Amino acid sequence: MGPKRPGALTATAALAVLAVGTPVAYATLGDEASTSSKPAAAVAARGKAYVETRLFFGTEHPDGGPRVTDRQFLAFIDEEVTPRFPNGLTIQDGRGQWRDSHGVIERERRYELTLLYPASEARLRDAQIERIRNAYEKAYAQASVARIEERATADF
Repeated sequence: MGPKRPGALTATAALAVLAVGTPVAYATLGDEASTSSKPAAAVAARGKAYVETRLFFGTEHPDGGPRVTDRQFLAFIDEEVTPRFPNGLTIQDGRGQWRDSHGVIERERRYELTLLYPASEARLRDAQIERIRNAYEKAYAQASVARIEERATADF
């Protein structure tokens, strides 16, 4: 053993305290349930089970014909979508792109339609949504109408 240095014992003690305290600090950082003001069960129980379906409607004709106009699209919504989903919907304008069957990147203006309905109606709504997609593809010579679905919890 060498001569004692006054600061060495203090530094060793400080390192020991830090080493012992570190796992405790990590354990408490990840434990969100203990710091939440509301129990996790109360937050998870809010709302009801819904399905959110988003449809993407292109506006370009593959043969180079005239684009689908706002007036045409809104008429399509009135005739094909609103009767099937009278409780509400959301339409957004957008721009999209994809690679066609020849490898060419195609860009176009598009419409995004969002539908929200109770999960208990999913089977019925599936058939209605497919009719909407098919009607648009046929009416405006579209190769497809993209469809995305997610489970959601909604509270109104």
